[in-house]
Amino acid sequence: MAKKIFSPIDGGTLEGIARILGNTEYGLTGTELSRFIPEAGLNDIDPTNTKWKRLFNSFINYQNQNKNSNLILKFINITMKPSRFIGESERFEFMRGELNKRLSFIGLTLNEAGVFNPIDTSKTIREAEQRVNRFKSKLENRNIHSKIYEYCNTELIAENYFHSVFEAVKSIFEEIRRKSNLTLDGGELIDKVFSVSNPILKINKLQSGTDISEQKGFANLLKGVFGMFRNTTAHASKIVWNIDEDEALDIMTTVSLIHKKIEKSVTTAN
Repeated sequence: MAKKIFSPIDGGTLEGIARILGNTEYGLTGTELSRFIPEAGLNDIDPTNTKWKRLFNSFINYQNQNKNSNLILKFINITMKPSRFIGESERFEFMRGELNKRLSFIGLTLNEAGVFNPIDTSKTIREAEQRVNRFKSKLENRNIHSKIYEYCNTELIAENYFHSVFEAVKSIFEEIRRKSNLTLDGGELIDKVFSVSNPILKINKLQSGTDISEQKGFANLLKGVFGMFRNTTAHASKIVWNIDEDEALDIMTTVSLIHKKIEKSVTTAN
């Protein structure tokens, strides 16, 4: 079977890939570039330049000579092998996500095994970002309250379910404190703010038995969320307390409902 020849990658996409792989904070080291550039069959034509420019020039030199991107993709495969990131899964997923935003413009995605899969080519930045960040896209489809994005946008971008849940649940109590002007936390805060006899915040008019039951039920829901999710995520490592995407989506939907209730709640005149 003839080896597939991949078309050259446009300069802008190629620069974006080089900037990610050569990033000073999370990318490859200079020593790694010296190792992996020749291992991929590329020429290290500018070894004294900054990392991303060194890599970009190597890429461009190859494409100009060979009129394809095969060894550039091989370089990505070599450097993004999952086995290289044992103990650094967050770094791997972040780099993979950022690379996939660029790769989507040439109809490729790098899967969790570090292997390329074909996809429909992205045409816009929004399309590329939404394609990569499935979790955030699914939350948007559920009409999640905007406060969640304010408190945990970084974690959502990285698709870090554990910390997304932690920050989202924390946001509930930050909003309650902000709206009630109290500095309490946990059950003490909930009891004080959503009391039925002397409330600071009311989620309804508190005039009927049904209203009172709803206010009490909401307070109990808050305590349950605090105990099950905030306390757990604050004290357990994400290795011990694992959250998958479906669970995270369900938790975020509950947090969103709570935020919508808090937003509509009325401050008493007390």
